[in-house]
Amino acid sequence: MSLSIKMDIDAVEDVTCLDPELLQLPDVSPFALKASPQLVEDFFSQWLSLPGTGHLVKSLIDDAKSGTIVNASANFSTLNAVGSHSLSSMFPSSNAPPLSPRSSSGSPRTSKQKSSPSALGSPLKLVSEPMQEIIPQFYFQNGCPPTKELKEQCLSQINHLFNNPLNGLQIDEFKAVTKEVCKLPSFLSSALFRKIDVEWTGIVTRDAFIKYWVDGNMLTMDIATQIFEILKRPGCKYLTQVDFKPVLRELLATHPGLEFLRNTPEFQDRYAETVIYRIFYHINRSGNGRLTLRELKRGSLVAAMQHADEEEDINKVLRYFSYEHFYVIYCKFWELDTDHDFFIDRENLIRYGNHALTYRIVDRIFSQAPRKFTSEVEGKMGYEDFVYFMFSEEDKSSQPSLEFKCIDLDGNGVLTPNEMQFFYEEQLHRMECMAQEPVLFEDILCQIIDMIAPEREYCITLQDLKRCKLSGNVFNILFNLNKFVAFESRDPFLIRQEREEPTLTEWDHFAHREYIRLSMEEDVEDASNGSAEVWDESLEAPF
Repeated sequence: MSLSIKMDIDAVEDVTCLDPELLQLPDVSPFALKASPQLVEDFFSQWLSLPGTGHLVKSLIDDAKSGTIVNASANFSTLNAVGSHSLSSMFPSSNAPPLSPRSSSGSPRTSKQKSSPSALGSPLKLVSEPMQEIIPQFYFQNGCPPTKELKEQCLSQINHLFNNPLNGLQIDEFKAVTKEVCKLPSFLSSALFRKIDVEWTGIVTRDAFIKYWVDGNMLTMDIATQIFEILKRPGCKYLTQVDFKPVLRELLATHPGLEFLRNTPEFQDRYAETVIYRIFYHINRSGNGRLTLRELKRGSLVAAMQHADEEEDINKVLRYFSYEHFYVIYCKFWELDTDHDFFIDRENLIRYGNHALTYRIVDRIFSQAPRKFTSEVEGKMGYEDFVYFMFSEEDKSSQPSLEFKCIDLDGNGVLTPNEMQFFYEEQLHRMECMAQEPVLFEDILCQIIDMIAPEREYCITLQDLKRCKLSGNVFNILFNLNKFVAFESRDPFLIRQEREEPTLTEWDHFAHREYIRLSMEEDVEDASNGSAEVWDESLEAPF
């Protein structure tokens, strides 16, 4: 070997980090090479002494100096084959060290060993920079900005509606913006106006609206988030009952189906309170009076708002806004509140449903174990508490009413036979007093277990009740005698009615029946007083 080639090879040795795997010796395990550094040096020296090695290295160095693209795949493959043959001749077959076991599971080392010489190119270590993939932004703290097309379309509508000498709109003119630009229910107009007009100037300019709706990225939010952002107070992450009062005030002032209430402000307030209580009963599942965005999205309030905005007959909006439903709730409360102090005590509530409830369940309710009263009067239930009670009692198929805190005496989330027997004992006594054939608890327990089919025998959980469509009957069996007897008798009329209207809930059926009954009673009362009027007019002004 010439002196110049030797010097070039020495230079290569100085700048190259020797990796045993780059030798590509198929007959020798890389683990054995790394464990014996001296052996690796011997192999490398043996490789340098081969006749073709000097020529290969010299040609690679010359190509690198001249700027020619280095392609040593073919030469290296030939040289590698020669080197492998020479290494095999160094060890007799009987003295060759055993190869380490190789797995076909595709480990990182196995995948490296399977790399072809063309992929490696040269025994010199080549470093390649990884490809950088640009990931588009997917999170925006203040919401995703609108696209150019959407923004231009929105600005065109804004320019058309704000085209006036004031370059702005007053609150009575703002409803068109709420409906056409924001695509929100019209009775949110005042709340949106006040949200933008923070200085209470009485006018929202074009630039102020664009800053809030377009630049604030409200345009790209879903409707539930838009309503949440409009109604919530600054700095809050939830909605309270007070936040819904402006919405209900505008609904009462503008909806044609509530026009007859405009001369009775007292009942306007009661109607608004009832709607708000219904909203929080069904949607605020945590029961803390703080409605989160997650709860708002999971509920049906947004769809009910849109329905109320489109439907002229408010009684057809069964979710939350029906006046007939309010009428039934308020009349029931007024019947029980004999002294009309707007509070109900134990003796008042025991008369509910023609004495349908047991004393034990009424005592349990007034112990406030299932829910704390908001009345702040010892031993008395307020109107909001009564609304919660009535929906739980009359619609036992709903999710809130299925949470059996009333009959879960120890609060462990499991309904046991002892707890069921405690409440059923009074039911059994009442059946005996009414000369009805008593049903023993053992038979009732078997009936309940067969009906619910719990995962653990004789231990009923909330999940067990949610899976069963007849779970509400369990509560009727334990503490509502009238409904228990009706369930046993299976009224064919009620069964046919439920099948004909499967979308209606138990509450919808109950409220419809009670409204007809109350309306007929009021009509008879008016006739007995000599002031009978047209029946439709009495329905429009029940108070």
